[in-house]
Amino acid sequence: MKLKIAHLYPDLLNLYGDIGNITTLKKRCEWRGIETQVDSVCGSEKISFTDYDLVFLGGGSDREQLLVRDKLIAKKKDISAYVENGGVLVAVCGGYQLLGSYYKLEKETIQGLEILNIQTEVGKTRLISDVVLENDRFGTIVGFENHGGRTYINEHTPLGKVLYGNGNNGTDGFEGVLYKNVIATYLHGSLLPKNPVLSDHIIKMMLEQRGLPTDLAPLDDTIEMNAHKYIVDRFAGKKE
Repeated sequence: MKLKIAHLYPDLLNLYGDIGNITTLKKRCEWRGIETQVDSVCGSEKISFTDYDLVFLGGGSDREQLLVRDKLIAKKKDISAYVENGGVLVAVCGGYQLLGSYYKLEKETIQGLEILNIQTEVGKTRLISDVVLENDRFGTIVGFENHGGRTYINEHTPLGKVLYGNGNNGTDGFEGVLYKNVIATYLHGSLLPKNPVLSDHIIKMMLEQRGLPTDLAPLDDTIEMNAHKYIVDRFAGKKE
């Protein structure tokens, strides 16, 4: 059994160690005897998304988003088909913004992939904070945000309700988007090392799409959960 991950443009979209999310998924699979292959997609080469169990799109600055925009738009139809057919996709910060309709900057607008019905507009200040979210399925989720964009998610289901931090736009009290098997979020940190429940949910989605059993052997997550609990207790004042 081998799971395959496509990491899109890690040379441009890898702010705040977002590659740590890939490392986390890979190690949590390997610790359970599940072989994992990670392919980096850095140029304009064609890619068959149906060959992959997960597509990852990391964060990047506005400049880097502009550089990667045309490469992604060329793959728009294939990425959209992958998502609509249940493909697992995780997008962080700049990658999150690029899944939407557009990101409106002061002097120009970055066209998005239109996979999510979301819109982003640049704000006057940056939203920088540790973040604690509450999700009915995953419990608390922790991370770190640093973004100038304000994202409005319309009818989409958020990843979580903000207990501490700013979230999508600093006003509506929500963060990220859950859509089909897409998890899109502003949370760096990296996100997955401190959130093993969310990490394992992603692995289960990958297995399910392959038609494989989704029962995962338990791991000793003492270190991960201690790091998670520290953030929750410090910033949200909640004991778990």
